[in-house]
Amino acid sequence: MPQAAGAAAARTAFASLPAKQGGRQSAAPASSVTRQDVGGAELASPGIAVHYPASGAIRLPRVPASAYIIADAKTGQVLAARDAHGLFPPASTLKMLTAITLIPRLNPNATVLATQQAADTEEYDVGLVAGHRYKVSDLFNALLLISANDAAVALTQATGSLAKGVAMINAEAHHLQAYDVVAKQPNGLPAAGQVTSAYDQALIARQALAIPAFMKYDSTRTAVFPITPKRMVPLVNQNTLLTDYRGGIGGKIGWTEAAEATYIGMARRNGTTLIVTVLHCTSLQEVTSGEKLLNWGFAMDGKVRPVGELVSPLPAVTTSHVARHPSARRADTRKTAAGAAVASSALPMAPLAAAGCLAFATGLGGALLVRRRRPARPEGGSRSGP
Repeated sequence: MPQAAGAAAARTAFASLPAKQGGRQSAAPASSVTRQDVGGAELASPGIAVHYPASGAIRLPRVPASAYIIADAKTGQVLAARDAHGLFPPASTLKMLTAITLIPRLNPNATVLATQQAADTEEYDVGLVAGHRYKVSDLFNALLLISANDAAVALTQATGSLAKGVAMINAEAHHLQAYDVVAKQPNGLPAAGQVTSAYDQALIARQALAIPAFMKYDSTRTAVFPITPKRMVPLVNQNTLLTDYRGGIGGKIGWTEAAEATYIGMARRNGTTLIVTVLHCTSLQEVTSGEKLLNWGFAMDGKVRPVGELVSPLPAVTTSHVARHPSARRADTRKTAAGAAVASSALPMAPLAAAGCLAFATGLGGALLVRRRRPARPEGGSRSGP
């Protein structure tokens, strides 16, 4: 599978990094196809890439993260980066890729039957009950507001099976040219070989900005989730950028023991929209680190010479015999390589043979959604929450 290698896989040696290097994943075999030139040659370096102007430069802030990207969402210019294509575990930031893959394909008003596999995720998820049906839009709220691991499984299984849904997620990554991404679990919980990069997280965030339905879910401050007809639970968005940062419009927080803190943030000021991604960051400092990098980006956008660019998605590959759901057509202006979407029906999704899908079979282990912030646990888990 080409993207399993990732952009940094062909490197035979890595420049030493400060103390946070421990989360970086090993290079893939030399025979694997590599994409370390995606976005520009300067982004292949594991060090910091930035071009300060001759005068009036503001130095990049020091943040306790092994990798990051600051990019202009409109122009695609990468303003600064550190180890942009380094491979790290994504933790719950992978849910953003899950969401942008499935939102255009699932009828938000349809319902999904929760399986025992989805319900068996561990505490601090939203609390799905096996055998109960849940509205797709409610599941997306749970996924993006409180990072519910069980909701990620239920939504992915709505494609026909967990394996099929994960294959679609990986195909969407390929469509975005996010070749560093290898998704094994739709909620980002620990899995051998599951990786991403700061650069690819930025590609995913840029696509998310182009999907109005995603942005609506992702920026929702509070919601209510019906566990059963008689039991409702409140949902409060964990991304404090929405409330604590001027111009914050969305993003995703994640944490596992191996990944440490991971973060995607998006903010808009005076018509400029910036994306920040942070990987392998000291716990409790990921949002603050993102805010510092965003502050630098807003101050220096248009003043620094870009170190690379966010590439555009590949041309869409679609099938002609399955109609896209009307709400998905409105929400997603760019078709994906994972196949055509479902027509409006009682089912959330028609089974699809995804064109160009990467065949990933995966089993789901126990899920763990932790509140902001809980101590490291032996097996890790997704976390964040005010």
